[in-house]
Amino acid sequence: MFDLLDILGTMAFAISGALTAINKKMDPFGVFVIAFVTAVGGGTLRDVLIGHTPVGWMRNLDSVYVIITGFVVTLIFRKKLDKLRVSLFLFDTIGLGVFTLIGLEQGIASGLHPVICIALGTMTACFGGVIRDILCNEIPVIFRKEIYATICIIGGCVFFLLRKLNVSEDVLYPVVSAVIIAIRLMAVNYKWSLPALDRK
Repeated sequence: MFDLLDILGTMAFAISGALTAINKKMDPFGVFVIAFVTAVGGGTLRDVLIGHTPVGWMRNLDSVYVIITGFVVTLIFRKKLDKLRVSLFLFDTIGLGVFTLIGLEQGIASGLHPVICIALGTMTACFGGVIRDILCNEIPVIFRKEIYATICIIGGCVFFLLRKLNVSEDVLYPVVSAVIIAIRLMAVNYKWSLPALDRK
């Protein structure tokens, strides 16, 4: 199930990146690059920071195949994908929860402090989107609109709290994922966001 959710999340991020690039009127190569960095950018940054090289997608090509599939699907069905935005949003939200957990586990496996593990989980889930927005000449969404990264941080705190209470992994992973997904859905539904700062 964890691998399946990982695939769905990667696919959703790839399609999200591809649609963003198409909206910017990029050529097919540009669309593929944006799809790719959206899907694996966060995980690549995480692996480089903790010294796991070659990075994950270079050692396991499953992610590459999923991204290529997402890219092709987007090119062929780009006009119909607008009708599936709710489904894509749900996959994206699932990916947020799964990628946060993957980052947390990678940090724990490297023997890092919980604070650093939470940072790695947040990077894994969010920084593909940051790179996408920068390459598309936009201010990253997580810095100006939604409480995207904040949700990952909350999920990470819940993860370590439950881990300290010796909750089994069979319960830990679903609960943390559910917390992240639930907060994300409520944040979008109720338009929660952090207040913007000005110079005054």
